[in-house]
Amino acid sequence: MKKTISTDKAPAAIGPYSQAVWAGDLLFCSGQLGIDPTKGTLAGPGIQAQAEQSLANIEAILASQGLDASDVVKTLVFLTDMGDFKTFNEIYGKTFKENPPARSCVAVPALPLCGVVEIEVTAQKR
Repeated sequence: MKKTISTDKAPAAIGPYSQAVWAGDLLFCSGQLGIDPTKGTLAGPGIQAQAEQSLANIEAILASQGLDASDVVKTLVFLTDMGDFKTFNEIYGKTFKENPPARSCVAVPALPLCGVVEIEVTAQKR
């Protein structure tokens, strides 16, 4: 059974998609830019502010469903500059401290709203 999810604790979708979708015991979260949900704008110009906000948005979506970062089984990260990879890893490691999920990280030429990072996750309800 498919169920769409929306929370005002994370930015609203900027297109025709859901913040997240339940499919069985898996929660598929759409890619999260570093948008501050209270302002509707990017949290800052660089990787640190945007990565921290992107992860906070993910945690808000997870929390709205009774989940947390430990329930994440897979992440997909999009960076506009692989030069940010080391800094991103330091920030990412603060959220996924133990038993981190599987992850892919790819470089892309551009992201919506001129963001520098977008993160999507899949979580499993235990």
